[in-house]
Amino acid sequence: MTFCVERDPGIKECDLDIEGLFDLCARKALQYTGCPFECEVDLTVTTDSEIRQLNRQFRDIDEPTDVLSFPLLEFEEPGRFDISEEDHMDCFDPESDELMLGSIVINLDRAEQQALSFGHSLKREMAFLIIHSMLHLQGFDHMEDNDRIVMEKAQEEILDDLGITREAALEE
Repeated sequence: MTFCVERDPGIKECDLDIEGLFDLCARKALQYTGCPFECEVDLTVTTDSEIRQLNRQFRDIDEPTDVLSFPLLEFEEPGRFDISEEDHMDCFDPESDELMLGSIVINLDRAEQQALSFGHSLKREMAFLIIHSMLHLQGFDHMEDNDRIVMEKAQEEILDDLGITREAALEE
């Protein structure tokens, strides 16, 4: 698995091991869906102003958000990896043979604000945002109520399995 983390200029330092948390959460989200491939995912950690530009460019929403996901695949059913390398050659890295799932952009400014607002740790908030986005990269969505329920259940089960619960986050 290849998980690349890039920090935009202007990101303030924090005590959180973002790279380690990303690796842990991304692997668990792939394990949850039973992804049969080695995967490649990129994470960019950015600021309010940078994610606002991306949100405006890709979603026509001129305001900052907490996270954006850019999947490279379309799924008929969330987490159903019934694809072949022959049919989806452009989705596999020719050097590593890893499935390129897509990219995630997380706004550290917003993650910190939300952690305070929800009364839990930055680790819990970042883990949630990573898992949320990893599920998006695997075809999950929350636009319809039924889809939202399925996605929320998956998020909570993954976080619980990792021991990164709201209760545990309060004890940190």
